[in-house]
Amino acid sequence: MSDHTHSTNPARRRVTATLAALAGAGLVSFAGLAQAAWPERPIQLIVPFPAGSSPDILARTVAEPLAADLGQPIVVENKPGAGGNIGTRQATQAKPDGYTVLLTINGPIVTAPTLYQKSLGYDPQKDLAPVTLIGTSPNVLVVPEGFEAKTVKDFVALAKKKPGELNYGTVGPGSSSHLAMAMLEGDAGIKLQQIPYTGFPQIITSIIAGDVQAGFMVPGIAMPQVSSGKVRALAITSLEPSPVLPGIPTMAAEGFPGFESISWNAVFVPAGTPNDIVQRLNSSIGKILASDEVKKKMATLYFTPKATTPEELGKMIVSEKARWDAVIQRLGLSLD
Repeated sequence: MSDHTHSTNPARRRVTATLAALAGAGLVSFAGLAQAAWPERPIQLIVPFPAGSSPDILARTVAEPLAADLGQPIVVENKPGAGGNIGTRQATQAKPDGYTVLLTINGPIVTAPTLYQKSLGYDPQKDLAPVTLIGTSPNVLVVPEGFEAKTVKDFVALAKKKPGELNYGTVGPGSSSHLAMAMLEGDAGIKLQQIPYTGFPQIITSIIAGDVQAGFMVPGIAMPQVSSGKVRALAITSLEPSPVLPGIPTMAAEGFPGFESISWNAVFVPAGTPNDIVQRLNSSIGKILASDEVKKKMATLYFTPKATTPEELGKMIVSEKARWDAVIQRLGLSLD
């Protein structure tokens, strides 16, 4: 049968006309019809960090119930490197068909575009579509247990007395551990010395030994040492007290209103992914985050589950980027 015969088939013409009329009336969309069967095969969930990292554990915590809800396997793919930028870039280049999903932290989305203006290779606000926030976790400002500064106010006073003499550990220039302390330096009018390390375990070892005097640490590394009395937690970096870190004051309560430096994990898809798929993922993940089992698992990582609409996540990224851009520009920091 020729193409011409197909196009002039009366039954086919009637169906096409009916669909066109329904589409015109806003009752059906051709894109919606094409996507009605999604998902028909396994979905790749890219995590741009190594196996065993907190984004990886969060991804696997969500992947199992998400697979059950969608009726297809979710395959977690670890694509670590360059602080999460490599895997994030890979997700931006994937087909926007609902079969590639990204779970990442704030760094590759919020600070990387300013720190790596020449070499990043993607624009998260143009190349990715937000789906939902997964959860948030504050950092913890810690000092050696025997250190003379017992509060944030003490620490600031001591730093003013000894400009440039107090050291702090970071996991490298441009990391949250660096930018949070740079924000404190700016807000408090103090000067500290950054000592970069390869990871948080190395920083905490140096704080315990007294080789460095402070660090903004991830709670998973800091809290076991706080509990064993080897380091002291001075404050956390969320605006509100944290249910997973009870009893530790916020930086805001310690005299720095508006001081916020939270780690968050969120889900994205390549830009251009059909909206009905975005909404389906959003609704499914929202249900998962509300479950007691997932809340308990996330609490062990010191994360508080928090679902959002795609629009809320998009707005949050814009405001976070503006805040951290100001800190990065004040430092004159570029990692290209």
